[in-house]
Amino acid sequence: MSPPPARPAEPKKPLPALIRESFAYLGRALALVWRSSQALTLALALLTLFAAATPPAVAWAGKRIVDAVVARSRSATLEWVGIELGLIVLQATLGRGLSLVRAVLASRLGTDVNLAILERAVRLELRDFEDPEFYDRLTRARREASSRPVSLVTESFSLVQGVLTLLGYALLLAAFSVWAVLGLMLATVPATIAEMRYSKSAFRLRNWRSQDSRRLMYLEYVLANDEHAKEVKLFGLGPLFLGRYRALAERFYREDSRLAARRAIVTHLLSLLATFAFYGAYAAMAALAALGRLTLGNMTLYVLAFRSGQQSFQSILSGIGSIYEHNLYMSNLFEYLDTALARETESALANGAAGAPLLAGNAARAALDVSAEERGIRLDDVSFRYPGKPDWTIRHMNLFIPRGQSVALVGPNGAGKTTLVKLVTRLYRPTEGRVLLDGKDLDAWDEAALLARFGVVFQDFNRYQLKLRENVGVGSVEHLEDDARVVRAVERGGAETVVSSLASGIETPLGRWFQDGVELSGGQWQKLALSRAFMREQADILVLDEPTAALDAEAEHAVFERFKTLAAGRTTIIISHRFPTVRMADRILVLEQGALTEEGTHAELLAKDGTYAHLYRLQARGYS
Repeated sequence: MSPPPARPAEPKKPLPALIRESFAYLGRALALVWRSSQALTLALALLTLFAAATPPAVAWAGKRIVDAVVARSRSATLEWVGIELGLIVLQATLGRGLSLVRAVLASRLGTDVNLAILERAVRLELRDFEDPEFYDRLTRARREASSRPVSLVTESFSLVQGVLTLLGYALLLAAFSVWAVLGLMLATVPATIAEMRYSKSAFRLRNWRSQDSRRLMYLEYVLANDEHAKEVKLFGLGPLFLGRYRALAERFYREDSRLAARRAIVTHLLSLLATFAFYGAYAAMAALAALGRLTLGNMTLYVLAFRSGQQSFQSILSGIGSIYEHNLYMSNLFEYLDTALARETESALANGAAGAPLLAGNAARAALDVSAEERGIRLDDVSFRYPGKPDWTIRHMNLFIPRGQSVALVGPNGAGKTTLVKLVTRLYRPTEGRVLLDGKDLDAWDEAALLARFGVVFQDFNRYQLKLRENVGVGSVEHLEDDARVVRAVERGGAETVVSSLASGIETPLGRWFQDGVELSGGQWQKLALSRAFMREQADILVLDEPTAALDAEAEHAVFERFKTLAAGRTTIIISHRFPTVRMADRILVLEQGALTEEGTHAELLAKDGTYAHLYRLQARGYS
């Protein structure tokens, strides 16, 4: 494993800049909390205000108790003891109420923020998930989503509570010495600055190693997931991947422990300044009381107020440090949300530039408005390359697939076949050129209307840990509960034998992730994926990317015989390396290095004696 890259140097910032940075995202975080629950936000604010007033009141009641004892007044002593008891009960009740509100608000806000992240993710394009930098942003946002927003807001309310409490103590202490109060407070500043700087260091460290963190999670997934268990065992990959996991985890441990040790030592030494300052003031007050220049009640009040006031000020500064840290992590969340919104807006503008979108109800009528010659799929000088990649995957491709024609794509791996399918289904947008359906640019189509016309099975189809009925039904979500339609799709996909072999039929849970789940063979899963495509009975374009790769020859032949019947009158695009399948198409397209190099029927391409004929003879030789 290659050594980690050098971490960039961390810029130093003065305290005012750190404090301004601490509250950079507070307004947006408050807006999130307010939208989640106005009632809980108001309750948090009111409880915070009342909780701030009780500690100085308790200190004052303590002074009056001592004064009453010194004055030998039994009634006054009992009266103030009762008052202090009431204040303590109130303080405990307010504290419990704050804890309850924070917990409920945290749960509500955590759900809302996660939903906001996932709602953005659902609207993103495929290219966004294939962009490592953007995927890092998504990972960082998800990592902090459930805790940071509510922590930022509750810490901010706690800060307000601490400031109000401190003001109450300051009023009590002003009669003793304003300078002593300022000295005690300033003594806590160095430790707080150190905490804020170490919070920034921890944040930078976690963000800097985002890709390695994802790599660590991936290795854990491979080592502990049923999808990879067979090859991990068979190829003896356990020690290799475990070694890589251990190396990364140990490196994280060393970095985290070094930072934690430095943070603990430095902040502890600086915090001793506050302790020494407090005991200096304590000694002065005790000496004054011993000389009779300070009453015992006032000394008790000042000592308690000084200690509690200093703790309140430390809490305030510590709160600023925590808020600063939460803001750093909130930047990840808002950076993701803003970037996702910008990409969504960019796509919407691109759609708008192509023309007014077709409404779903008008899609069929729009198709009839074009001439018969334009009904179908057209690639108009299309080129495509992946973001950040210098090489073109598709280059200057011009192609027309008439409506109702069956087309097979043939070519070596990496020729651009699957990329072409993703362009046709608008999962990718061309870097150059246009893709049109029935004479309309794909960007001009309403997304729902466009996708409803496609039934697609990719080679890397999903295996959902759901019931069999749902595994098929998700091919047309609006018909998920239509069991008759599911059964028809199962029959068309050739999965009847799969259903009949399971005790609970289409209600059988599939996969090993949940209790009572049944694992299927690769071929059985593939039949369900085919059935999923047939759920879209209204689809007039069928796209099959290596749809029978996991089926045996007999099962493949049965599927395609059925497929030929069901696909009658529909446009079909098939990617396959099996020539018995390919030759069934009306037209065969040969792709090489992102370009269309040959096209024709099976017989025509054999007669040309080009790439297709060469590949066909190689495969035929394997059967001889």
